[in-house]
Amino acid sequence: MLKPPGGLAAAGPFSADERAAVYRAIHTRRDVRSQFLPEPLPPALVQRLLMAAHHAPSVGLMQPWNFILLRDAATRARLLAAFERANAAAAAQYEGPRRALYDSLKLQGIAEAPLNLCVTCDRSRGGPSVLGRAQTRDTDLYSTACAVQNLWLAARAEGVGVGWVSIVEEEDLREMLGLPPEVVPVAWLCLGYVAELHEGPELEARGWARRRALAPLVFEERWGAPAGPEFTEAPEG
Repeated sequence: MLKPPGGLAAAGPFSADERAAVYRAIHTRRDVRSQFLPEPLPPALVQRLLMAAHHAPSVGLMQPWNFILLRDAATRARLLAAFERANAAAAAQYEGPRRALYDSLKLQGIAEAPLNLCVTCDRSRGGPSVLGRAQTRDTDLYSTACAVQNLWLAARAEGVGVGWVSIVEEEDLREMLGLPPEVVPVAWLCLGYVAELHEGPELEARGWARRRALAPLVFEERWGAPAGPEFTEAPEG
């Protein structure tokens, strides 16, 4: 009988330094728009980041993701034009001081980042019956989001900034990238080396929003029932 790949291995906590590195990546990860350096990312580094994404958990081991590397200047010019059209529509939702603040925000680094990347979800991956998906159809999308987060944290450890460009019409991406009907664009990312990062979320620093406290978001046993007093903001590390 063939032995299945990947037997059991010892489990346990990381060392104090290893744990600190994991939490540092989580707490200092930022959405980068304007700190990109022009230096190209080495192919080996890009492969490491994609491999980190590819090791994300996925329901039924369906691994629904694909990664489209976008480097060509003409492609990025078309992407930038699509962003600008969508951004004009988004800006129209605001008025007064809120509109002025919105207009002052830099919400993409499409031209500045050495690499753009589209992470997609193939909703047909694994066929019609994927283990664990029968009752929750969107687990393929959730799994792809896990791949994005894996890549983002690995990028932080590598000194690479990542920015998520969410202001774009899906149909524009579909047309430009030639996506088949069963494939959904989940994340359009800008990647590049960075020398500096904001100490906190840029939108918080600019006065757009504030990070919510943890305690009011944690319930126990049922919706709205507060959890114990130990659920406060945890120290970093």
